[in-house]
Amino acid sequence: MSTRTAARQYWVGIRAMLVFTVVLGVGYTAVVTGIGQLALPAQANGSLVSADGEVVGSSLIGQSFTSSADEGGAALEEWFQSRPSAAGDGYDGSASSGSNYGPENADLVDAIAARQEAIADLEGVDPSSIPADAVTASGSGLDPHISPEYARLQIERVASARSLPVDEVRDLVEAHVQAPDLGYLGAPTVNVLELNLALAAL
Repeated sequence: MSTRTAARQYWVGIRAMLVFTVVLGVGYTAVVTGIGQLALPAQANGSLVSADGEVVGSSLIGQSFTSSADEGGAALEEWFQSRPSAAGDGYDGSASSGSNYGPENADLVDAIAARQEAIADLEGVDPSSIPADAVTASGSGLDPHISPEYARLQIERVASARSLPVDEVRDLVEAHVQAPDLGYLGAPTVNVLELNLALAAL
C-alpha cells in the first residue's frame, strides 16, 4: 500500500469519526434531552421536590429524618421515618448500594434485631407487628418509599408528637398510598418525603 493510499484511508477514517462524534455524541444527546424537557420536564430534571421555593429533595431518592444526616441518628418523632439505608453511611446518593448480606448473615440478623427493638420502643408496638421494609434496606439503599403498613404503624407517634388528631394523620397517610404501577405491578407504597411535606403543611 502506497503512502498516498494509506493517507487517504486515514483521512476517511478521521472524517467518519468526526461525523459520528457530532451526530451521535452531540446531536443525539441534544435531541433526547430536548424531548425529555418537552415531554417530561419534571422527571428529566430529577423529579425534584420543593417547599417554600427551596428544593428539599427528590421524590425518587430516600432521605433520613433523624437527628443526624445518616441512619445512625435518633429518629425525629414528628416525622414519618424512611426504611433503613445501606448506601454509604446511610442515604448517600454517591454510594447507592445494598448490603449484599445473605438472609443468614450474622451481621444482617443482628442489625434487623436491633432495628426491630428500636422501632418497637419508638412506636410502642410488639416487634412481631413490624413490617419487613421497616428493618431491611432496599437494594439501592435509596428507596424513597415505605409500605402502607409501616406508615400506618407510625401514625399515633407522629400525631402525638405534633399534637394532631390521630384521624387527621391517618387520613393523610391513606391519601398518600400509591397504587401499584398499572394497577398490578409491585405493591402499594407511600413516598415518605411527599408524606412528610404534606404533614408539615397541616
